[in-house]
Amino acid sequence: MNAIRQTEPERQHRSTSTPLEMSFVREFLSCASDAEIEELLDGLSENALRSISYLFELWAIEGHQVAPEGDWNNWMIMGGRGAGKTRAGAEWVRGLVEGPTPDVPGACRRIALIGETYDQARDVMVLGDSGLIACCPPDRKPRWIASRRVLVWPNGAEAQVFSASDPEAMRGPQFDGAWCDELAKWKKGQHAWDMLQFALRLGDDPRCVVTTTPAPGALFEEVLGEEGTVVTQAATSANTANLAPGFLKAVTKRYGGTALGRQELDGELIKDLPGALWPRDRIEAARVPEAPELERIVVAVDPPVTGREDSDACGIVVAGLHREGDSWKAVLLADLSVEAASPLTWAKAAIAARDDWSADRVVAEVNQGGDLVENLLRQVDRNVSYRGVHASRSKQARAEPVAALYEQGRVLHAGSFPALEDEMAAMLRSGYSGRGSPDRLDALVWAVTDLMQDAEAVVNRPQVRGL
Repeated sequence: MNAIRQTEPERQHRSTSTPLEMSFVREFLSCASDAEIEELLDGLSENALRSISYLFELWAIEGHQVAPEGDWNNWMIMGGRGAGKTRAGAEWVRGLVEGPTPDVPGACRRIALIGETYDQARDVMVLGDSGLIACCPPDRKPRWIASRRVLVWPNGAEAQVFSASDPEAMRGPQFDGAWCDELAKWKKGQHAWDMLQFALRLGDDPRCVVTTTPAPGALFEEVLGEEGTVVTQAATSANTANLAPGFLKAVTKRYGGTALGRQELDGELIKDLPGALWPRDRIEAARVPEAPELERIVVAVDPPVTGREDSDACGIVVAGLHREGDSWKAVLLADLSVEAASPLTWAKAAIAARDDWSADRVVAEVNQGGDLVENLLRQVDRNVSYRGVHASRSKQARAEPVAALYEQGRVLHAGSFPALEDEMAAMLRSGYSGRGSPDRLDALVWAVTDLMQDAEAVVNRPQVRGL
């Protein structure tokens, strides 16, 4: 690398650089050799070295923390916890208010900062580790005036803090930019958002950035769907380098694949559909960390009509029967469904599931295949304990009794099963609202139905099987 060499006195600044500044440089140059890094560092002035950590364009996560180009009114940064949303919002505001030198005005001079409460806006957006004061270099660092709830930059730009719980406070002030944090949590969201729209009346192109973990809500979904809204999205894992060691592994192990984890870690919008047989909170209430002792286990199969590449999946679900006092509970153990599989492939997968879980029986729907389903399974294992079931009612009609068992707390999920649970959440009283066919759900319905129908027959079984 070509760099201007400096004399030894000029290189003394390296000993006064902070560890954070040095780590920024080394992270940015991670693709360079040690010798190249040393040569570059030796050629930087003290001012240049200290400036690198404040050049956010070098460290921003592309596609998530960088403002999209084009004509837009609202930029929604949607992400999981710790994905870097706050830093992105603060840097966007900083880019608006800073000029080429500390005293020169930037593109905007009046910014609204709106959090769920005054305290949260102050502690996160202004004073937080990724807030505005922390992100600004020393010669451009704004001053916080607590009595006025205002942040003032050396060039005269101001950012005024508001609470979404006090929308009327936005009557009167006017702004040429705004940053809204955790919009999905605002308790008086619609009123606060409306007041902000009337206040964004300064400058040539007043815009708003929204940083939030998604959550179902009328205002959030309204802003998300507006024509002038652009969206960037990232999971918590996108910002692993800036998270505590072990944090992501721990929370992923505990919450990965659950509705809460998909919302809080993956930044997905998880919401209930009107008339859903399985609301998301009911699915979450059924979840247990591990399976209890089981009396018996079945593998349920919902075969596809064909084995082409574009055919439906073959639903394969493993479930067990747990006795709790005088009552019985079905326990979902595994979703081993296979996509676009040939008949022999899914038959082998079903028998493998039986072997892996030491299941007592394979249950399969025979509406589409008739005797062919049993023949395929017996090609793999001619001695398989098998029961064919015939669907005489619609999918939703068959699902309703099983949904009622969930409502009674009589079905448990030993772990998380995102694809299957998405199908459950999309099954409405009026029919299935998801894509394709709910093959995983059909298999679950057959498994639970089979287990609960035979529950009384195993009351007197002396042995208890543990996993």
